[in-house]
Amino acid sequence: MKKKINLLTLCAMLLALCSSAQAQQPKKTAKIGFLVVRSLQSLSTRVEAFRQGLRDRGYIEGQNIVIDWRTADDKPDRVPELAAELVRLKVDVIVTGGASATRPAKQATNTIPIVMAQDNDPVGDGFVASLARPGGNITGLTNISPELSGKRLELLKEIVPRLTRVVIFGNAANPGNAQALKETEDAARAMGIKLQYLEIGKADDIESAFKAAHREQSQALITLQNFVASTNRKRIVEIAAKNKLPATYPQSQFADVGGLLVYGPNDEDLFRRAATYVDKILKGAKPADLPIEQPTKFELIINLKAAKQVGLTIPPTVLARADRVIR
Repeated sequence: MKKKINLLTLCAMLLALCSSAQAQQPKKTAKIGFLVVRSLQSLSTRVEAFRQGLRDRGYIEGQNIVIDWRTADDKPDRVPELAAELVRLKVDVIVTGGASATRPAKQATNTIPIVMAQDNDPVGDGFVASLARPGGNITGLTNISPELSGKRLELLKEIVPRLTRVVIFGNAANPGNAQALKETEDAARAMGIKLQYLEIGKADDIESAFKAAHREQSQALITLQNFVASTNRKRIVEIAAKNKLPATYPQSQFADVGGLLVYGPNDEDLFRRAATYVDKILKGAKPADLPIEQPTKFELIINLKAAKQVGLTIPPTVLARADRVIR
C-alpha cells in the first residue's frame, strides 16, 4: 500500500512539473506580412487602425506578433518581388491594401492565407469565388456598396441645384468600374442628369479629359475609384479647382489634398476589421470559410476651402451631415 501511495505521489509531482514547464513555454509568435503599393506614411491612419484592431484582440507587436511591412512606394512593378519576399519569410498571414497588392500575393502563394483589407470587386478580380463562399486562400473586406454611386450624385445635386451635366473619370481596367458606372447611370437617369464618361487609363489622359469635359460644358465631376486617379489625386484636384469644377471623390486622401467632397467607406474601419480576419485565421479558421464583408461605416468629408475656390456655398443641411469639415 505504501509503495502505491509513493508511486501516485511521484506521478502527481511529475505531472505538476510537466504542467508548470508547459505553462512557462512561450507562445508561438505569429508573423504577419503587410503588403501595400502606396507608402506607409500616406496610409498612416489605416496602418494605425489595423494595429489598433490587433491590440483589441490581444496582439502586441514584439511580444506575440511580428509584422513584416512591405511597401512599393507607389511603384506597382515592385510588388511581385515584395510578395515573394513575404512568402520566403514563411509568414502566417499576408494582409493586402488593395487589388494591386492582392494580385501579386495571390500569384506568389496559394497556401498562405491572404486577408484583403479592401478591394473594389474581389469576385470580378478573380480573387474569390463569391462573397459568401470565397474558396481558396483569400478572404477579407470589399469596399463595394450599391448605395455609393447614387449617393455621390445626390450630394452633387444638393450643392449644385441646377446640375444637368456631370463628367465621370473612370478606368475600365479596374474591375469595380463597370458596376460603379452602371449605378451612377441609373441614379443619373432618375434625376434627369446627362453623364459624360471619360477613360483615365494613364496619367497623361488627365489633362485631355478635363479639356473634353470643358467642351461638353460639364458642371461637375465624379471620380470613380482606381489606381491612376488615386496616385494622381493632387493633380486632378488642382485642375478641377482651376476649372471651377465641383467634384466628388471616393477616398479621404482626395479631401486631404484639397478635394471638395468625399463620400465613401471609412477606410480606417475596413483596416481595423481586417485584424479580425487575421485573428480568426491565426486561431485555425480557413480563409475559404470566412465570407467577404462589406462596408458598414461611411464618411462624408467636405472641404470648405475647395468650395470657396469653385465659388460654391455648401448648404447647411449638407454641412450638418458631414463627418469631417476641412476649413
